[in-house]
Amino acid sequence: VKEVLVTLEKIMEENIHTYMPGFTHLQKAQPITLAHHMGAYFEMFRRDRGRLADIYKRMNYCPLGSGALAGTTYPLDRAYTAELLGFDGPTLNSMDSVSDRDYVIELLSALSTIMMHLSRFSEEIIIWNTNEYQFVDIDALMSMLTTMKGIPLAYNKDMQEDKELTFDAIDTVKGCLALFNGMLSTMRFKKDRMENSAKNGFTNATDAADYLVGKGVPFRDAHGIVGQLVLYCIDKNISLGQMSLEEYK
Repeated sequence: VKEVLVTLEKIMEENIHTYMPGFTHLQKAQPITLAHHMGAYFEMFRRDRGRLADIYKRMNYCPLGSGALAGTTYPLDRAYTAELLGFDGPTLNSMDSVSDRDYVIELLSALSTIMMHLSRFSEEIIIWNTNEYQFVDIDALMSMLTTMKGIPLAYNKDMQEDKELTFDAIDTVKGCLALFNGMLSTMRFKKDRMENSAKNGFTNATDAADYLVGKGVPFRDAHGIVGQLVLYCIDKNISLGQMSLEEYK
């Protein structure tokens, strides 16, 4: 997740002045920057990383010494063994330690949220890559090579059922994040096409209405005026940006 955040931050820094249309209901709504748009996904993955850190803090306690349910008669220093094994300390109740699976439920929930964010991002990139938009070029070969070089030949599963599910989920999410990061880092943005798309579709109509409101025009009236401007532009086959000051007046 951190690697994806680093890649996103790099894309954002490089595209502060890359203009594109922002969408609502898949319709062009307002002009935005690519940095702004990528920033939305940065926040999603930042929350994901925070969730994982929070879960780690809560689950990093050692159940060793709990026995079957009531502890052990062996002279075991639970605090010291927990320290040696890299835990923050021992669990405090042996019955809870044996029966607890909250750590698995929390982790799988966080991993599901990561996958949802990846899926959401993927849907958007699919739209950006369609013939209608053509905002991006995806270097599939490079992203696949980047993925494969980071994946080991095999891993060993623990046959305990809860662990099998968890390890499988962890491996799936790590693989998807690696693949996605490879795709993101090699993706090329067609900046001119994005900017031209932002200029079409009257994405700056909201700004025109806000301008009039700033001049003291009630928003309801400003909305009607801008509607007339848009109709005028459609009739002339021009954009709001191509109108002269006289035409606006």
